[in-house]
Amino acid sequence: MSDPAISPLRLAVWQGQSPAGDAAAGIASLRSALMAAAAMQAEMLVAPEVWLPGYNQPDISDQAQGATGPWIAELATLCREAGCGLTLGFAERDGPTVYNAAIALGKSGEPLALYRKIQLYGGREKSIYAAGSAYRIFQLGPHKAALLICYDIEFAPHVAALAALGVTVILVPTANMLPFTHVVRHTVPAMAANYGVTIAYANYCGVEGDLSYVGGTLIAGPHGEVLAQAGDHAALLIADVPARDPARLSTQDADLKIL
Repeated sequence: MSDPAISPLRLAVWQGQSPAGDAAAGIASLRSALMAAAAMQAEMLVAPEVWLPGYNQPDISDQAQGATGPWIAELATLCREAGCGLTLGFAERDGPTVYNAAIALGKSGEPLALYRKIQLYGGREKSIYAAGSAYRIFQLGPHKAALLICYDIEFAPHVAALAALGVTVILVPTANMLPFTHVVRHTVPAMAANYGVTIAYANYCGVEGDLSYVGGTLIAGPHGEVLAQAGDHAALLIADVPARDPARLSTQDADLKIL
């Protein structure tokens, strides 16, 4: 970990098994993780994609709730009790439309950002959700932060666009499943290094329906260094966001020659 006096933002990521449609159990798991993260002085805890009600559930459209609904209200209370912020994915209903969304709540439970996944993955997601169309940027400690969701982080133009807007921390709820182990091993650290950002990527572990998750939840620093990484079981990881070394930042954007 870096010196908190130099880099005062401490992040936590939670990897767990899907609550599988049991929202009360999912919120209880988050409560335990939030309390532990707060005890270790984390500013923000990141949890997986569509944690509520669970990524691979058959009745997501029926269970989806608004961004001011009972799920988020209860989680805001947990943030206030713990004194720790929370970012998680959930199925968001806005009128007749359902989004694969992520919300960031501050340590007092206040909403910091609501983001809707832009890059929907596969036919199932496209049949359930409408795609988002905008980035959401907010202040997190001394850093400008943004949210992406799962497949979004695999698209370099999105990471490049956020970096160009001054973002230095990207929080990413995800549901990365087999066989895509390269994402946690290589893609996320490479994106962090190429664009000089810290990426906190929170995945599931275990099995949910016909999906087997790869685990591998990680926090990657701005030079591609893996600051913390989980295996394939439940885990809570903590790391400080390191200061960026200008001499080590990528200069690819400035040096690119188009043929």
